Amino acid sequence: RDIELIRSDEAGVEIYGDRGQLLTALRNLLTNAIVYSPQGTRVAVSSRMNEGIAEIIVKDQGIGIPSHDLDRIFERFYRVDQARSRSTGGTGLGLAIVKHIVESHGQTINVRSTYGKGSTFSFTLEKAGS
Repeated sequence: RDIELIRSDEAGVEIYGDRGQLLTALRNLLTNAIVYSPQGTRVAVSSRMNEGIAEIIVKDQGIGIPSHDLDRIFERFYRVDQARSRSTGGTGLGLAIVKHIVESHGQTINVRSTYGKGSTFSFTLEKAGS
């Protein structure tokens, strides 16, 4: 799809959590970012530390999410655009799984989106050893 994946992180960011679950959450966010981004755009994943808390961020230049759908995108099987879901595949469970994983680590998932311009998903995790 000719989508550039950009990685940016602070050196030495170590987090506390279930590796398999966190990789699943990150994989789901990255997959969505790529699937819903037009050809030739960028998807960025980054991490940063702030007062002993790590923040993980996935940002795309995709189609974005209408504001009236933002409250529902983490519901199981919810699809913003049913017609588009047939062409992109998927089950409508990816973001629900991300939310469950992040909440099982005692945190919340956040989203900012501008319809037609892209979305940014972020969540925080405790620093390893905290």
